[in-house]
Amino acid sequence: MATPVPALPQPMSRDRYAPVTASMLAVLVLLMIVPEGFDYRALADGDAPSVGTTGSRLLWLTLLGAGSLAMLLRLTPLRRMASHLNLALPLFVLLVATSITWSDDPPVTARRLIRLVTILVCTSAVVLVGWHPRRFQALLRPLLTGVLIASLIFGLAWPSLAIHPDTDGVLMNAWHGLANHKNGLGDIASIALILWMHALLSGERRWSHFAVGSGIALACLLLSRSSTSMVATAFTLLMMTLLLRTPPSLRIYLPYLVAAFVAALLTYSLAVLDLVPGLGLLLKPLTMITGKDLSFTGRTEIWEIVTEHIARSPWHGSGYGAYWTGVHEGTPSYELVTRLGFYPASAHNGYLEVLNDLGIAGLLILAAYLLTFVRQALRLLAYDRTQACLYLALFLQQAIVNLSESRWFSSLTVDFVIMTLATVSIARALLDQRWQRRRRSAMTGNSAAGSRSMPAEAVHAPH
Repeated sequence: MATPVPALPQPMSRDRYAPVTASMLAVLVLLMIVPEGFDYRALADGDAPSVGTTGSRLLWLTLLGAGSLAMLLRLTPLRRMASHLNLALPLFVLLVATSITWSDDPPVTARRLIRLVTILVCTSAVVLVGWHPRRFQALLRPLLTGVLIASLIFGLAWPSLAIHPDTDGVLMNAWHGLANHKNGLGDIASIALILWMHALLSGERRWSHFAVGSGIALACLLLSRSSTSMVATAFTLLMMTLLLRTPPSLRIYLPYLVAAFVAALLTYSLAVLDLVPGLGLLLKPLTMITGKDLSFTGRTEIWEIVTEHIARSPWHGSGYGAYWTGVHEGTPSYELVTRLGFYPASAHNGYLEVLNDLGIAGLLILAAYLLTFVRQALRLLAYDRTQACLYLALFLQQAIVNLSESRWFSSLTVDFVIMTLATVSIARALLDQRWQRRRRSAMTGNSAAGSRSMPAEAVHAPH
C-alpha cells in the first residue's frame, strides 16, 4: 500500500494576517532608526534622552505581545522551524539574561534583554505569518527605501536637524537624515543599495525600478560621508555579483570563495584589534582605500581603553549594555571622557563590544553564530542560490562594518533586526527545503509502489 504524501506547509503569502506582521516589522525598524520621541532638536543639541519614553515603551510591549500571539497561533511550524534555527542566537539571549546577575548596571541589562527578546519574537512572527521565500527583501527593500526618501526630504526641509552641525572634522556637512548619526544613515543606505542590486541581478525588479531605488540609496550613502559604509558596500556588491553571475561550471568553487572572504575578514579583525603581532602591516592598504589613518579616526584610542576594562573580567564581561550608560561621573565608561575629552557611546567595534559586555563566553557565541550563519547559507545555496547569495552578501557587509562600528548583537541598532530576520528566514527556508525533499521522496516511493502493483502487461503497455 502506498504511503501518504506529506503535505507541504500551507502557503502563507495570502494569509490575512500577513499585513499585521509586516506592520510590526515596519514599526520595529522605525523604532530602531529614529531618536526617542522623534526629538531631532534634542539630538542636535546633544541632549537626547538616555532612556525610553513612556510611548516608546508601550510600543515595545505591544510588539512583544503581538509577536508572542502570532507565534502561539503558529506553534506547530514554530516548533519545526526551531530545529533549523541558528542555536547561537537563543544561546546569546540566554547569556544576556544570565549576565543580569553580575551586570554593573542590572536595570540597563534587563531593558536591553527585553529589546532582544522583542526583536527575536517579532522577526519570528514575520516568517511564520505571511511567509514566502522572498518575503525578507519584499518587506525590507521598500521599507528602507522609504526611510531614505524621508531622510532626503528631511535634510532639504530642515537641514539644521538632519545634518551634523560640526564645522570641521569628519562630521562636517555629513547627513544623518532620520537616523541618529551619519554612520547610521550610511549603514541603512548601504543595505538598501545591496537589496536593490540583488533585485536587479536576480531579476526581481526592472532596470527602471533599480535606477530609482539605487539612486536614492547611493545619494544617501554619499551624503552620509560614511567611509566605512562605502567600503563595505563596494566589497559586498563585488562579491554578490560574483556569486550571482558565476558561470555554472565554476559554481562548485563558490563555497571556497566565501571561505576565503571569511578568512580575510578574520585576519583583518585580528589586525584591527592588534591581537597578533605583525598583522598591523595588513592595515596599510586598507587605510589607503578608506582614507583613514591607522588610528581609524581615533578609534584605536577607544579600543585601548575598552581593552583595559575587558581585562578586569575577561571571561564573562561587565554585563550586556552595562558599560555605555551615559556621561555620568563614577561609571566605568566615564574614563573615556577623562582621557579622550569626549564620550564615544560605543566601542566602535562589534567584536570588541561583545567581548566587553559578555567576555570570552559572548565572543565564542558570536563566533558560533557567524560560522553557523555562513554554513546554513551555503546549505541554502544548493536549494535557492539567489536567496542564499543575498544572505551571504549581508553577512559580508556586516562583518566589514563591525570592524569600526558596534553592530553585532546590538539591541540598539537596526542591523540586529535585519540580521535576526535573515537568521530566522534561513531557518524557515531550510524547513521548506526539508518538506520538499520529503515530499519528493514520498512521491518517488508512491510511484515505485504503484509500478510494482500494476500487471506486467500494463507496465510494458505501448505508448
